[in-house]
Amino acid sequence: MDVTVESTGTLERRMRVELPLEPIEQQVDSRLKSVGRTAKIKGFRPGKVPPKVVKQRYGKQVREEVLSEVLQKSYTEAVTQQNLNPAGGPKIETEAENGKTFAFTATFEVMPDVELKNLEKIKIETPEVSIDDSDVDDMLMNLRKQKASWEEVDRKSADGDRVVVDFVGKLDGEVFPGGEAKDYPVELGAGQMLPDFEKGLKGVKAGDEKTFKVKFPKDYHADDLAGKSVDFTINAHRVEAQVLPELNDEFAESFNVTEGGLQQFTQDVRENMEREAEQKVKSEVREQVMEALLKGNPLDIPHALKHQEMHSMQKDAMQRMGIEEPEQAPSLASFEEGAEKRVALGLLLRQLIVDKEIKVDEGMLRERVEEMCASYENAEDMVNMYLSNPQVMQQIEPMVAEQQAIEWIIANGKNKTKKVKFKEFMNPQAS
Repeated sequence: MDVTVESTGTLERRMRVELPLEPIEQQVDSRLKSVGRTAKIKGFRPGKVPPKVVKQRYGKQVREEVLSEVLQKSYTEAVTQQNLNPAGGPKIETEAENGKTFAFTATFEVMPDVELKNLEKIKIETPEVSIDDSDVDDMLMNLRKQKASWEEVDRKSADGDRVVVDFVGKLDGEVFPGGEAKDYPVELGAGQMLPDFEKGLKGVKAGDEKTFKVKFPKDYHADDLAGKSVDFTINAHRVEAQVLPELNDEFAESFNVTEGGLQQFTQDVRENMEREAEQKVKSEVREQVMEALLKGNPLDIPHALKHQEMHSMQKDAMQRMGIEEPEQAPSLASFEEGAEKRVALGLLLRQLIVDKEIKVDEGMLRERVEEMCASYENAEDMVNMYLSNPQVMQQIEPMVAEQQAIEWIIANGKNKTKKVKFKEFMNPQAS
C-alpha cells in the first residue's frame, strides 16, 4: 500500500492511497466462487452454475462490495500509519483503474494539536455576596405581591395600581393584528406593556375614554410595528389597588411552611437566596474561566465538528420551543458562534484532562446524576438506574471531568474576591 498525504488547509488533509489490483481481483474471484456454491439460477442445479454465468449475474455487485471493503480497511490502516486523527468522515474519490492498481483519495479534516499555555496566569474574580436584612425584606415583599389581591377604588390611577381597560390600536388608521383587547388588566409600573402605553393609563378613572400615541422600539419583534408610532384608544372599566397579605404565620403556611411559622419561613427565604447567589457565583466564575481559556489559547477547529455542534444546538432549541417541523426551526447560522466556542472549549478542556491526568471523581459523578434526577418522583430509583447504565454514564462522565478541569484552573489560577451586595449581583440592571 502506497500512501501520500498533503495539507490543503490548516486542518484539511488530502490522502492518496494506491493498492495493487491483483489481490483485490483474487478476493473477487474467491467471493464469486463462494456465491456460485449457493446461487439459485433457473436452469441450473445449486452448486452447478458455470463460473462464467455466476460472473455475468453477480460479478459487478460482488466487485463493488469487495472494493468498498478494501477501501474502508485501507483508509483506516492508512490514517493509522500516517498518525492522523480525522475529525470527521472523509470525502472519497476513486481514480480510474489502470489494470495494475486501485487508487483513491480521501479528503478530511484532522483534530488540531492542542498545547495549553499560561493556565496559572488566568485571573479569576470571585464575587463575595452579602445578604442584608433589607434584602430579605425586599424578597418577602415580592412574595407578598405574588399573593396580593386587587380591590376596586374610586380615584385616579397611580403607579402600583391595576387598570382594567378595553383598547384598540391603529397604525395609519387601520387596526393591526393583536392591537385590540377587552377587559385587559394592566399593572402600572410592572413593565408588562410598553412605557408609552403605561404612561397613557396613569391618572385615568373608571369610565374614562382616552386616545394617545405609543412609540414602538426599533428592535420590536413585529417588523411592521418596529420604530412606528401607533394611536391607542382606551376605555377604562375600573381602577384597582393592590392589597398585600399580612406578613404572619398564616402567610408562611400559604408557602407550605407548617412548622416554625413566620420565623422559619424567613429563615427558609434567606437560605434560598444564599443558594441562588451561590449558583450564580459558580456560573460567573465558570464563565470567566472559559473566556480566559479561549482568549489565551486560540484554536482552529474542524468545520465538521462545528457543523455537528450547530445541528445539535438547533435540535435542542427546537425541543425547548416545542417545534417539530424542520421549516419552523431557528436558522442553523444563528448557532455558528456558540458552536465554535463550545467545540473549542471542549477540545481545550479535554486536553487539560489528559495533561493533568484528571480522573472522574465518583462523588461528583453521583452528585451530577442526583441533580439530573431530582425532578422525578422516584428520584432514588432513577439515580440507581442511571449509575448502572454504562451507556448513560459514558455521556455524563465527560461532563463531570470537564467540571473538574475547570475547578483545577480555579484552584491554580490567580484568584481574588470582590464584595458585592445581593441586589447588585442578582439584578445588576435594576441597581
